[in-house]
Amino acid sequence: MKLRPIALAAVTIAYPFIVYFILQHHGARALAIPLCVIALLRFAIGRERVWAVVVLVTVALAAATIVWDVSAPAKLYPVAVNLGLLAAFAHSLTHPPSVAERIARVREPDLPPQAVTYTRRVTQVWCVYFVVNAAIAGTLAVAASDRAWTLYSGGIAYAAAGVLFAGEFLVRQQVRRKWGHA
Repeated sequence: MKLRPIALAAVTIAYPFIVYFILQHHGARALAIPLCVIALLRFAIGRERVWAVVVLVTVALAAATIVWDVSAPAKLYPVAVNLGLLAAFAHSLTHPPSVAERIARVREPDLPPQAVTYTRRVTQVWCVYFVVNAAIAGTLAVAASDRAWTLYSGGIAYAAAGVLFAGEFLVRQQVRRKWGHA
């Protein structure tokens, strides 16, 4: 069913704004509801073990938000997602094929050896992005205003990922031309 992944993506993208709205109108404990919705969606969709861990972390964050009536645990959800993605990407580096190679092989099943090397490097770059993004989101969750956290987690982080994706696409086109695979 395609609706669940779309719903999860929509809730994940909207999550920082949902958090900001709830904090302005209902308080920290109400943040447990969207966290639990996300956990249930991840549980329903996630096939890889790493997402089971993210679901458990999400439930723990929701519980901490309820128990201590503070927003920081709920605002750590993007950190959990980035660390989950980091785990999946890093695991693929030690247990090939890499995530980027798997994606590339959907379009081009017979990748040349230099493309395999290139996709490995792309996966490494995404690992760095996930570490940096998790660190920034985590710092903002515990030490910045709700507005600053929302701006970063709901906009800047996605813009940065988009720039990285677009930049890699442009580099890939040049590399493919150099290899004679344009």
